[in-house]
Amino acid sequence: MHATTPLPLLKRVPPGAWIVLAWCASTLFTLLTTFRLPGEMEPGHWAPVQLYRWDGLLFLVASTAMALHGARLLLRRPLRALTWLILASIAETTTLGVGELPMAQYLAPILALYFIAAAWPRRTAGIALAMGVGTLVAYIAVRLLRGWGVGMSAEVAVALVSVISWLLGHSAHQARVHAERLSARTAAQAVTTERLRIAREMHDTVAHSIGIIALQAGAATRVATTQPEAAREAMRAVETTGRETLAGLRRMLVALRAADAGHQDDPGTAAGPVSGLDDVDGLAATTTAAGVRVEVRRRGRPRPLPPDIDLSAFRIIQESVTNVVRHSGTHACRVTVDYGEDDIRLEVTDDGRGRGTSTDTGFGLAGMRERVALLHGEFHAAPRPEGGFRVAARLPVPVGVR
Repeated sequence: MHATTPLPLLKRVPPGAWIVLAWCASTLFTLLTTFRLPGEMEPGHWAPVQLYRWDGLLFLVASTAMALHGARLLLRRPLRALTWLILASIAETTTLGVGELPMAQYLAPILALYFIAAAWPRRTAGIALAMGVGTLVAYIAVRLLRGWGVGMSAEVAVALVSVISWLLGHSAHQARVHAERLSARTAAQAVTTERLRIAREMHDTVAHSIGIIALQAGAATRVATTQPEAAREAMRAVETTGRETLAGLRRMLVALRAADAGHQDDPGTAAGPVSGLDDVDGLAATTTAAGVRVEVRRRGRPRPLPPDIDLSAFRIIQESVTNVVRHSGTHACRVTVDYGEDDIRLEVTDDGRGRGTSTDTGFGLAGMRERVALLHGEFHAAPRPEGGFRVAARLPVPVGVR
């Protein structure tokens, strides 16, 4: 069974919040350098203007407001957000009396480069990198043209860290894209293999029905002259079996033809004997003996079902119970089979962990969903609010066999 695994704690923090934290950390670092810390003979820097003059405090407030605005825009307008963060860094630096954009003051734009490269297309990420590094080059160039002192070596270090941050984000973006493609390919393969399994099972169902038709036809031939009524009864059985088989085969072929591809289980595995809802009690007994108690409940009036619906219903219950055994971590589950007027409803619930994987078994959620879709039914699988997991399916029964 499958449920969304909670994100790690650090990944739950949105990018904008990380930008705000980086800005606060850089401002705090600037403040700390003005104190004589343990082991130092004197402070790393003299107190900047922004800490004791009204104009410095005004620049600090204005730059902080710009940084907060940029952090708010990061998820929606990344390039505009980066622009505001760069302007905030420049505004805060003007009161420090330094010849470059220090690493601490440029920390927020550097972190923004990572998030932009990780979340946005290559073109947007490339423009962001050009903006981040180009600002450093332009800042140094302006100071050189005006004859002011510059911190060239420090600015080169800031540029290198900016490029490294961007490369890390770009690598994360490529890894995510690759994982999405791999997941889509795995899901497609799962559907294709499940369709092959359905085709094998349909072959067995048709072969079984043809065998019955042959036996009934042979019996009718032998008693046609001596027992006409028995012969007519045999031929009626031949007609009924033939119609049901053709109807089930037509439903399956139309559904398979309507899709472009087909999905899980080893295609080379030989199909077992045809099963149905009559085998649910045996499945429950076997599973209970293995250590997980299965309680089977039936509602409505049990009645014969078309072979394809009967088999699919059993497979859904079988796979759901298997997932309970493998992934739920509980010792009991409940299976409900509800015979309605025009459909049959299945439900398998447990009180376990409420999470698992849809690809650990030969069938999985992808296979169950595909099987139900081919029969034009409804499928739902999700954790229960009160704990555990629930798989529910509704399979419509054709009008002619209700």
